[in-house]
Amino acid sequence: MADGGHYYNEHDDRTAPQFRNRKGRGSHKGRSYDRSRRDRQRGSHSGGFGGPGPRSRLDDPDGDVTMSDNSQDSNSQHRFNPYGRPFRKGDGRFDRDRRQGKGRGGGGGFRGGNSGGGGKNRSGWYKVTIPHGRKYDKKWILPALQNICTVPYTPVHYHVDHNRAHFYVDDSSAANALHKCSHKITDTDGYKVEVHVNPSAPPSFLLLDLKPEHVEHLKHCMEKRFDASQQALDLNNIRTDPDLVSQNIEVILNRKTTMETVIKIIEENIPELAGLNLSNNRIHKLDELADLVTKVPHLKTLNLSHNELKSDRELDKVKGLKLVELWLNRNPLCDLFKDQASYISAVRQRFPRLLKLDGHDLPPPIGFDVETPTTIPPCKGSWFGFDEIKAHILQFLQQYYNIYDSGDRQPLLDAYHDGASLSLTTPYSTQNPSRSSLGEYHKDSRNLKRLKDSTVRFRLLKHTRLNVVAFLNELPKTQHDIASFTVDVNTYTNTLLSFTVSGVFKEVAVDGKSRDSTMAFSRVFITVPAGNSGLCIVNDQLFIRMATTEEIRRAFVAPAPTPSSSPVPTLTAPQQEMLTAFSVKSGMNLEWSQKCLQDNEWDFNRAGAIFTQLKADGKIPDVAFIK
Repeated sequence: MADGGHYYNEHDDRTAPQFRNRKGRGSHKGRSYDRSRRDRQRGSHSGGFGGPGPRSRLDDPDGDVTMSDNSQDSNSQHRFNPYGRPFRKGDGRFDRDRRQGKGRGGGGGFRGGNSGGGGKNRSGWYKVTIPHGRKYDKKWILPALQNICTVPYTPVHYHVDHNRAHFYVDDSSAANALHKCSHKITDTDGYKVEVHVNPSAPPSFLLLDLKPEHVEHLKHCMEKRFDASQQALDLNNIRTDPDLVSQNIEVILNRKTTMETVIKIIEENIPELAGLNLSNNRIHKLDELADLVTKVPHLKTLNLSHNELKSDRELDKVKGLKLVELWLNRNPLCDLFKDQASYISAVRQRFPRLLKLDGHDLPPPIGFDVETPTTIPPCKGSWFGFDEIKAHILQFLQQYYNIYDSGDRQPLLDAYHDGASLSLTTPYSTQNPSRSSLGEYHKDSRNLKRLKDSTVRFRLLKHTRLNVVAFLNELPKTQHDIASFTVDVNTYTNTLLSFTVSGVFKEVAVDGKSRDSTMAFSRVFITVPAGNSGLCIVNDQLFIRMATTEEIRRAFVAPAPTPSSSPVPTLTAPQQEMLTAFSVKSGMNLEWSQKCLQDNEWDFNRAGAIFTQLKADGKIPDVAFIK
């Protein structure tokens, strides 16, 4: 759907259903008087859709969501009803003004301490929403946001609701900075992460319903229910405990604040707890119990029977527990399985060490009990095999990318064989490619997982050097970070050399326009000898994806010197002598040696010390040593 030059997928949060006339499907088959009549019914708020429901938030060019003051923690969503009453008086005109850029805060989107309707945000709280946030690991998305946010903040109550992830902040400057983080993080599929920020009521768990004196009574009650010999705590049906009822204290464990209070008491007083009975407490979600994984790490037995858990997905929230005994009977989720075997299998997927379920012994688990955490070994640098091959490849890459990034790629004709072929691939994704920065490359992507038509596969394979270079000329103009390159030689014979080069690049300004996106690439060149020491490409496979947050952070930190026809400008005699000596001692070429000396104000000893440190850290690219 197109709106104001933006194209959205029908499932995108920023889209709204188009008006359809009740009679007929054509654009002129309905009755044209409906608009003015409907406006009068709505209090003359023309341009508004009645309520701030999720399908009416379509006019923000940044894809941000502006909610009304009524946004709460609840999951309710208000459908658009063309004949219903407005959800809140004034929403219609505000939405219209926002589309026309007349908002009181100077434009659409998030506006500091103001609410979506222009009023003051009296609560001081802001709700941060990440659409499609369910697919992101909390341990990845939160640090990624904190790394790029210009204002330090502490996320409060991170949780997932349907496909979205939410958390709260209580600082308007942090909220404003988080709003600016939208579309600044790239996920592994190459898509920008959206961040929506809206004024909000305080999180519900802050509205404490247990007074301090009630907490003390609860603590004494739990103490009586604790069996020190078994390190077990029995909270079965605790709301009916006589000691609590006599004091008119209502302890309902399906309330977030109450459950968090209980877990805090356990953490502070019995962190060695091995068994916990929470049966008969009307528990329907396990969000708060997720804290048990870190706060009660020795928990082995958990009784959740006779509660209201409706889905086995709730168990995912506590699957970090190393349980050996679990009780789930008399929960609605038990009725979802066709047989006992599938029930046991689903539970054991979350708790592989489980030996007893609902009081019944299970067969011993089969698997490897690995206590020591494993880490992925660090990525190694380039591998050439032989120094002679290394020199040929580095010289080839420097020449190739000097031309590729020059703006005129026509001279690359000399680098390709007459019968050369090239293919371009981007990552496979089920999401709308137009939302990704890779959209320009997607139309030419020959991803075999996506393409099943053999005719299309053949058409997207570029044949002959003329077609190859013509296609490369159509791609966006780029600047590659040569310092980021890593090279791996795949095959080497007297008549063939195959190697892979990987690195990052960005698109440069064209016609006054520039894109900030940093992309990563991996390219497989299959070459044959040409001339005395040259290489000629017979096959070129180019894979392009969005760069990771870490790759973006490290990209273009130390830009390579601009190539020139005269790598050594006119220098004084002492400088020329110092440059020659430094090049011999460091092994770098004259251009990089001069850069090192200039950066250190021609102090030979200091430049040598800096060079030694950078080389030890692996921060000097291989091209610096091509002479």
